[in-house]
Amino acid sequence: MKRKHIVILIVALLVVDQISKVLVKTNMSLGESIHVFGNWFQICFVENEGAAFGMSLGGRFGKIALSLFRIVAVCAIGWYLNHLYARKAPSGVLVGVAMILAGALGNIIDSAFYGIIWDYAPFLYGRVVDMLYFPLFTIGNFTFFSPVFNLADSYICVAVFYLIIFNWKYFK
Repeated sequence: MKRKHIVILIVALLVVDQISKVLVKTNMSLGESIHVFGNWFQICFVENEGAAFGMSLGGRFGKIALSLFRIVAVCAIGWYLNHLYARKAPSGVLVGVAMILAGALGNIIDSAFYGIIWDYAPFLYGRVVDMLYFPLFTIGNFTFFSPVFNLADSYICVAVFYLIIFNWKYFK
């Protein structure tokens, strides 16, 4: 796999992620929900402080700590992807790590710029836009898989599972 193909993949994933977030942010009200497949799949506009699946670290310090951690993590993942490429890692490994990098970058863009653009918040204090909601089933007050997430989150999760299931031998 050529380096330019990895870059194209990362950019394409970022563009799709950002387009989906901007469309939701500019066309839906916070808390609004659109039922796509009954109650099973909904586009539900929520924003979170930035941790996975709506979790937060709390307060201004937690927000800036998370944002700075993400930036360091993205730099480390980028370095590692370059290292894997130089060592001629299999294409599947490169694609998996590229998906993780794209997902992390997508959520950093939200935190870094969405607050400035829409909320007059300082740099790195924006909230992440989430919209994908798949409540698979409810038993009493318990809903199985209730987090609302975005495409960047799904890139990371899918890539991690993919790397664990299909490429674990490479990392031995």
